[in-house]
Amino acid sequence: MPLMTACAPKMSTKVAEFPLMYEENPASILILPPINESTAADAKEYYSTTIQEPLVFSGYYTFPYPITADILKMEGIYDAELLVNMPLAKFREYFGADAVLFTTIKKWDLSYMVLASTLTVSVDCKLKSTVSDQTLWKYTGTVVVDLSGGNSGGGIAGLIVKAVVCAVSSAMADYVPYAQQANYRALSTMPYGKYHAQHNKDQQVKFIDQTPDTSKTE
Repeated sequence: MPLMTACAPKMSTKVAEFPLMYEENPASILILPPINESTAADAKEYYSTTIQEPLVFSGYYTFPYPITADILKMEGIYDAELLVNMPLAKFREYFGADAVLFTTIKKWDLSYMVLASTLTVSVDCKLKSTVSDQTLWKYTGTVVVDLSGGNSGGGIAGLIVKAVVCAVSSAMADYVPYAQQANYRALSTMPYGKYHAQHNKDQQVKFIDQTPDTSKTE
């Protein structure tokens, strides 16, 4: 019987991957408007409603996103692209934030075919310090959902029913819950903040390491 092998995902601990989080211990986070690289024009508006809650549950003080967005708009800043190169110390000066969260929507896509439909939400997250300018934490959260409705059976009639279910599911797909899932998936790797009971107790918690393996050669 042949020996079957599989590549297990590389695991890492929070303290090994994000040591600066434990060194700087940021307590307050300013959430910037997301950068939208997806093909969905309204992705930014929908996604922005999902990011604050999981950060609060992770033990951080977050500046109310709607107020932050309004302040930036009054300054003529509607997109985070305009803030990428801004000195991070300015956010500490203006808002008193310990860190700034940058998010990029990579995918917000509905792939639709006659008998199959897939929803994909993928978001890159990066937390940067307003004290040291360094990246304290980064991770990508991705959720892929099958909207085809399963196997309906029943020959041609069943295929027609499945096609109708698929079309209706695609039309009614609510991205927001899946964006929330993507956020929680990413933020589950972030060390807990000072307002969480597990603060400074989660150093050895393991998660899938997304850092490219540079030890492999072609």
